[in-house]
Amino acid sequence: MMTGALNTARGYHTATLLPNGKVVVAGGGDYNVPFFSSTELYDPAVGTWTVTSELKTARSSHSATLLPDGKVLLAGGFNSSSTPYCLSSAELYDVGLGFSPSWQPQIAAVTSPLSLGGSLALAGSRFRGISGGSSGHSLDSSTDYPLVQLRSLENGQTIFLPSANWSTNSFASAPVNSFPPGYALATVFVNGIPGTSSVINVSVAVPTPAPLTSVKTLTNGSFQFDFTNSIGALLGVLTTTNLSLPLTNCTLLSGVTELSPGQFQFIDLQATNGQRFYRVRSP
Repeated sequence: MMTGALNTARGYHTATLLPNGKVVVAGGGDYNVPFFSSTELYDPAVGTWTVTSELKTARSSHSATLLPDGKVLLAGGFNSSSTPYCLSSAELYDVGLGFSPSWQPQIAAVTSPLSLGGSLALAGSRFRGISGGSSGHSLDSSTDYPLVQLRSLENGQTIFLPSANWSTNSFASAPVNSFPPGYALATVFVNGIPGTSSVINVSVAVPTPAPLTSVKTLTNGSFQFDFTNSIGALLGVLTTTNLSLPLTNCTLLSGVTELSPGQFQFIDLQATNGQRFYRVRSP
């Protein structure tokens, strides 16, 4: 699906997803002006780009890293005015969301590592906002409660966590599922204002021995298996027609899917109703 076009065509730029869901595009260039200092902000709610404040130094082919405080670190790249063309400079880009730092929620302690299937617990301050965010009549839609976002540092996947319990200085989420393991940023939003994020480690679940039960033969001759294991476990399936062969000679099947927390399924599309042996393993 097409969306709004950039105000300036550019290549060799960076695009960074911000905690508020907007995207900032910085620098880059084109055939006529190879190094831009301009930046643009994309709002997915309306599908349009807005020109924002310029970089201190025009640059292209640089790096951009979102920091826990919501600012973006732009480093290196190229610029024809430097000798050599490679830049050693870096700068912090602040999109300027227009709120006072005294309004930001603060995280003092956080659950880390966080095991999938467990609850993320946060302690801090200002987890309630300064107002209900409305006009004070019967149609109020109060927003002075914490919204907690998890953002994977590896692939940028984000989720907002349902709350099990919260107060002015604490938050406990419902069980966290369907999120990639590894390091992530936990950010508290109150009245739409993000606080400084905390880095947490989403740990890989330890798998348990998994007997394969509930075997079904599908109409096309494929075999379907359903089984249970640790929530979020990373699993693969080996298959062979000869148990005397070493595991290195087995075929690794893809497509093990966690249908719901701890409930897994895979389908052997290569099966043809012949005798095959299977083993579930953790990669």
